[in-house]
Amino acid sequence: MNRDFQAGKRIVVKVGSSSITHETGIIDLAKINALVYDLATLAAEGYEVVLVSSGAVAAGMPALKMIERPQRLEEKQAAAAVGQGLLIHMYEAAFQAYGITVAQVLLTKGDYLHPRRYMYAQRTLHSLLQFGALPIVNENDTIAVDEFKVGDNDNLAAMVASIIGADMLIILSDVDGLYTANPMTDPESTLISEITQITPAVLALAQGTGSNRGTGGMLTKLEAADICIHSGVHMLICASDEPHVVTRAVHGENIGTWFKARKVHPQMRKRQLLFGTQMKGTLFVDEGCKEAILQHGSSILPIGIIGVEGTFEEGDGVSIRYQGQEIARGTAALTSEELMQVKGVHSADIEKRLGYTPRFLVAVHRDNLVRKG
Repeated sequence: MNRDFQAGKRIVVKVGSSSITHETGIIDLAKINALVYDLATLAAEGYEVVLVSSGAVAAGMPALKMIERPQRLEEKQAAAAVGQGLLIHMYEAAFQAYGITVAQVLLTKGDYLHPRRYMYAQRTLHSLLQFGALPIVNENDTIAVDEFKVGDNDNLAAMVASIIGADMLIILSDVDGLYTANPMTDPESTLISEITQITPAVLALAQGTGSNRGTGGMLTKLEAADICIHSGVHMLICASDEPHVVTRAVHGENIGTWFKARKVHPQMRKRQLLFGTQMKGTLFVDEGCKEAILQHGSSILPIGIIGVEGTFEEGDGVSIRYQGQEIARGTAALTSEELMQVKGVHSADIEKRLGYTPRFLVAVHRDNLVRKG
């Protein structure tokens, strides 16, 4: 089995509450420092690293004198509101020792499902990585309601990996992978080294709910693996208490359970978002623009647009049509009002036509464009 991952350069690491806390539920600084050392090592080796960290509720519990993990939503949100600041401060202090700047990013499911918010989250994360910062992501528990909650950070990590086009997601857990049976009750169970598809039989192997200090069990990790496999992202489940487990995993060591990604065309990563979203408008393009889209996967420039229909804002979904036939879908980088003024105009003349410089000089960026068919 080939786990030589050194060709990949963008890594998402997810750590659960039980992996960074004592049995009492208090944050364990020694565990945080060990994790930070590994992530700093990868950053020094040239990897782009994003950390998805649970622990906000666990960090806030002692400050609010909570003895047990809260069950009511408003109590969880209160603990998260207090704990998120405490948690990010701990990470900030630990990474500062290695000269690494961290950034706090709070997301909800709505940021993944809504085209405009997806685009903003994607661009923010990409910009942070380009500036050399290390994003630390958590769910925005203080404001998320049921319809916008991911519900666990395993799936949140998979969504983040998909959004940024990561090469690999490493989920650190209090178990070292998926077994053929529950290893706590069946001494004959064995660790499954590699999985290529999440089948009903694989899902049936998931048992238990994990630690009482977290929300995710093996089932949520398998759900995350399914997202990753179909997004072209490798995923690994391994034990957080293994020394230097993150660097060992990235360097190709055969540990944990490896979920091998399918070879997915970059266009497919965006298909579910764009083709499951209501289109707010239509861009009609000329033949040259059509060829650039279909043959080269190019961005759509205003000069190639011959018509604009509908009312939409930056980030809204738009249908791309040539001679009445839909050839692609994307998220608009300019508003319908702006495009009505600059359609057919060279990029160099856009500022003169609008009277100001817009944030983007393309109508639809190729990173947010998917060809149909």
